[in-house]
Amino acid sequence: MIALLAGLSACAKAQPAPPYQKIPVEHRDIVVSATASGVIQPILTLSVKSKASGEILEEPVQTGDEVKQGQLLARIDPRIPQSNLTQAEANLGVAQAQLETATAQLKRSEALFQSQSITQAGLDSARLASATAQAAVATAQANLQTAKDAMQDTHVRAPINGTVLELDAVLGTVISSPTNDVGGGTVILKMANLDTVQVSALVDETDVGKVQPGVAVTISVDAFPHRTFDGIVLKIEPQAQVSQNVTMFPVEVNIPNPEHVLKPGMNTEVEIHIGQRQGVLAVPNAALRTPKDVASAASVLGLDSLAVARQLAAPADAPRASADTTRDGGKLHAAEVRRSGGRHTVSAPPPAATPGPGYIVFALRGGKIVPVSIATGLTDQDYIEVTGGLAEKDTVLVLTGAGAR
Repeated sequence: MIALLAGLSACAKAQPAPPYQKIPVEHRDIVVSATASGVIQPILTLSVKSKASGEILEEPVQTGDEVKQGQLLARIDPRIPQSNLTQAEANLGVAQAQLETATAQLKRSEALFQSQSITQAGLDSARLASATAQAAVATAQANLQTAKDAMQDTHVRAPINGTVLELDAVLGTVISSPTNDVGGGTVILKMANLDTVQVSALVDETDVGKVQPGVAVTISVDAFPHRTFDGIVLKIEPQAQVSQNVTMFPVEVNIPNPEHVLKPGMNTEVEIHIGQRQGVLAVPNAALRTPKDVASAASVLGLDSLAVARQLAAPADAPRASADTTRDGGKLHAAEVRRSGGRHTVSAPPPAATPGPGYIVFALRGGKIVPVSIATGLTDQDYIEVTGGLAEKDTVLVLTGAGAR
């Protein structure tokens, strides 16, 4: 008895493992991505210059400082602008006094002209003097405003909210800012708003046709290996770049950066989500068979390849038999009735195949392995969306070992 049990145990151990894995059809999220690399850059970098000339007396900011619009960045020696302002104020006082005198003289000349004490020429001379005095006041007021502006220009303030990226002129530097040259002057510092940063990612031409503005993007940087950042595609540049015989297109990506943890110059890995499906039925790509290799897979599974071919060739709308009988034209027919030991057993025909774009899977249904044509959708590297032919209750087979090839 013991020997018999040992023999049975040895036979059980000798049975080979099945050449497949059973994978249930489940709902999954499928994301198809194009990967690229790029460098973090600000959307806009400003070079801050001073309209005033002179020595930098104060520079209360350093690189990396967050500044608000209007905040003091540097103070320039104000002695010359202050002198010009004082002179302009004095000139305006003189012009206003001259205007008062000319106005009074005009009133007297008009009265004398009415009494015919002076000629028309005398009145015209008084009027000319008054107009000249008014013009002098207007010129003095304009010069005074210019002097005030020049005095304010000695205080260089932040044009936007942003981060100081670079100091180009340190404390004590004497800067020159010609007022007649728009491009002249010395750059004091560079700054940028980092609330949103940009990456110019080079995408292979084989993938760029699937990329559209507004598509979601995920990026990662070496500084934060366990964290990703979300963004969107802004635009695709029309001009390609060729590097080592590979054609790439720059894709501009905007990434919100409210914490300012992404710094200009950081290298990034960009993942552009070309397609995405949420909660769809999916099977492993390894379970897919084409009409060319379905016969070899059937042989590995121990199926008759000719029978498999007939099942796949059956029309998609063939009626399904119930477990016992089928109805046809109102008449009840037995389905493949066989007698065995005085009992009747009923065998239903295999389920009809569902049309698909050329993919076939082997599924377990009713304890039997049957081929099923399926319709498919989006696919990633591991799974493919099933749009027809399978249900969530189904189980598909993935060949293992030599049978998978």
